[in-house]
Amino acid sequence: MIAAPTIKTTIDQPYAALHLTVPREQIQQVMGPTVREVYAAVAAQGLTPTGAWFTHHFRRPGATFDFEVCVPVATKMEDAGRVTGQTWPAMTVAQTEHRGGYEGLGAAWGEFVAWTERERLSMGPDLWEVYRVGPESSGNPEDWRTELNWQVLK
Repeated sequence: MIAAPTIKTTIDQPYAALHLTVPREQIQQVMGPTVREVYAAVAAQGLTPTGAWFTHHFRRPGATFDFEVCVPVATKMEDAGRVTGQTWPAMTVAQTEHRGGYEGLGAAWGEFVAWTERERLSMGPDLWEVYRVGPESSGNPEDWRTELNWQVLK
């Protein structure tokens, strides 16, 4: 079950990103090492994360995941190997929160999609998940909180 979705406007946000396209069955193997690589690139430039890490999906996942692992920073970073410095543009988004283990994210997204359809919203291709509380913070998956975001087109 998701929290009541809301519509909000975001602001420009510099971030560090590493782009991957991987088969669905490899996502668990690549996520941890990729997150560590992005954090290491941020630290190597003397930058500090300004919020929780997130994944930016270029399209809804299917057999493959086409996405970036991202860490928000205060100022745009220089590209470093596979990690690039980017700026997320301000936009209008639909937002909700999933509480629980990551295995429930598919159902949470299904519930979120159904809400956008009931509201007759026109959605963009980009969506992202912000990992507010996860295994690095709590060993209890019931404590985990993942923010779901999806661009609303005007």
